[in-house]
Parts: sequence; C-alpha cells; structure tokens
Amino acid sequence: MIDPLLLGDLIDGGWKKLDFQPFHPGVTIHPLYGSGDGPAAAILRYEENARVPYHEHTGFEHVLILDGSQSDERGRYDKGSLTINPPGTSHDVWSDEGCVALLIWERPVRIIASGPL
Repeated sequence: MIDPLLLGDLIDGGWKKLDFQPFHPGVTIHPLYGSGDGPAAAILRYEENARVPYHEHTGFEHVLILDGSQSDERGRYDKGSLTINPPGTSHDVWSDEGCVALLIWERPVRIIASGPL
C-alpha cells in the first residue's frame, strides 16, 4: 500500500524527506506509483542546468512545480505552475536554477533521438 502524500506537504518542502535515485544526468526521481506502459507518478529533482532529452508524450502528462523553475520551448514555469502536456506533443525540458516537480503520466514518454534545431 502507498502511504498518502499531501500536496500541501510537498509544496511546503516535504519532498526533501523523500529518497531519490538516478533518472537522467542531473535529474533524480522518487517514484510514487506505476511502471511499464500504464499510469505513473513521481517527484523529479533537477540540478542546476539539468535537462531531460527531447521526448514525445504518448498520453497526458501533468507537471506541478514544487520548487524552483522549469522551462521548455513554450516558456518558464515557476513554483506553483501546473502544465498539462497532451498526447502527441513533444519538447525539451530544462531547469536553469534547479527545480522539483510532481509529474503524473497517463502513459510513458518516448525519448526522441534528436530534438528540433
């Protein structure tokens, strides 16, 4: 059984108590639930100047910034920002200052070998 997490606790820094493991260079992850091809959720922690490779969304992705800021080709998202990426969209994601984000995936993303120029 998964212990309940309160959103308010996460926003107030409760994510600092979680255990993180490597995900991508400069990015660590604390899985909340899910694996494989189905729904999943996790907390991602980006170091300063970290980046996640260009990827396509195969299902909806919800991203809530808990600390710092995250950017993509459409703009910058500060603490408290919620973005929803629909299926079929793609982008690069990076954080100049570092950030922590709650991500909820309907389906896994597909990493694309090379992004737009």
